[in-house]
Amino acid sequence: MNCVNRAHTRKNSTCKRAWARRCATQALYGWQLTGQEPDQIAAHFLAYQDLAKADPDYFQELVIQIPVCVKEIDAALVAFLDRPVLQVDPVECAILRIGSYELMHHADITHQIIINEAVELAKLFGAEQGHRFVNGVLDKLARAVRPVVFNIKS
Repeated sequence: MNCVNRAHTRKNSTCKRAWARRCATQALYGWQLTGQEPDQIAAHFLAYQDLAKADPDYFQELVIQIPVCVKEIDAALVAFLDRPVLQVDPVECAILRIGSYELMHHADITHQIIINEAVELAKLFGAEQGHRFVNGVLDKLARAVRPVVFNIKS
């Protein structure tokens, strides 16, 4: 595989993960509001939504694992929020949980990509200035959970 093909494959993979995050935001929003089992929500999305643009495995990971890790994620977020997690707008909460999960469990993805993707989701789905809130919270969390990247001594 030459450079051009590798670059195209990497970009295609990145786009598929971005679309998986987008779908996961919607699915996690539904989970937060309904309390429906995450595996049922994921199965519904896979059956009835057009996930051709998404990485279905990554989508499923986000939708299944974030609820499993929600206590850990929320505990990490609470230090950087100006209100309790349950008072955060549900869309922004879903986006923050995705970004937090990725920062905490996907060292293979740079914090810049994670935060940028979250900001884009907040611009798309969140309140008017929600992207600024998401950016600020995830930037602080990134510094806390990835101190080596920022040359911060623990």
